[in-house]
Amino acid sequence: MLRALSILRELNRQQTTTVDQLHRCTGLPKPTLVRLLATLVAAGMATKAERGLGYRVTSDVLSLSAGFHGGPLVAEAGRPWAVDLTRRLRWPAVIAVPLHERVTVAVSTVADSAVSPFHGTVGNSLSMVTRAAGRAYLAFCPDAERRILMRMLAGSTDPEDNPPNLTRVVQAMITMVRRQGYAERDPAVEPRSSNTVAVPIRLGDTVAGTIGLSYFRSVVSHAVLVEELVPALHKASQEITVSMERLQRARAGN
Repeated sequence: MLRALSILRELNRQQTTTVDQLHRCTGLPKPTLVRLLATLVAAGMATKAERGLGYRVTSDVLSLSAGFHGGPLVAEAGRPWAVDLTRRLRWPAVIAVPLHERVTVAVSTVADSAVSPFHGTVGNSLSMVTRAAGRAYLAFCPDAERRILMRMLAGSTDPEDNPPNLTRVVQAMITMVRRQGYAERDPAVEPRSSNTVAVPIRLGDTVAGTIGLSYFRSVVSHAVLVEELVPALHKASQEITVSMERLQRARAGN
């Protein structure tokens, strides 16, 4: 049991993890890893990644934690759509989920993009005040949740989370994001050579996460942004919601 949990822990740290990587991290023999992975797949806790390149966790890991907030669910439902976005538009996609007063990247297609501005993003913690994926969450989450998040941001020592005049800064950001229907990274934060655009992923009356695309500012014009990237993100977000609802119904019927 402990060995299986150690494997789940390592799987949860990466978008996908190979048997070789698990062997290096856990020290377990490869035949043992293959056998335990097969057990986890049969139990619905893990699945083979796209094109059979490694393994990843599924949303069934929520049964291991009463504190599950939807991250694995939106990651499982959204990963194919994120991959599809990168396949069609070439730019890397991310799906981020809330964690305390920030969002954390749960899915990244950086490895699938030949034109990515970044080397790796899974597990990165992003500000809800300055980063596109976080802004899209803070701007569209329920009012009661936003009030709690604002109190948490006000207690942060990170200048990205708690700039001077926090309330005024956030209100101006929310007004802009809602008017546009999408969020962009604050141009004052690094890296300035690139940008990220993101939209919310809704589930009922809540926001389960956000999905975004990153690109080089010198390559993507404003027209391309609003006419190609943003509509594609909104479409993917809608499809992810449908997929999450389907997963929920399937699990409720078991």
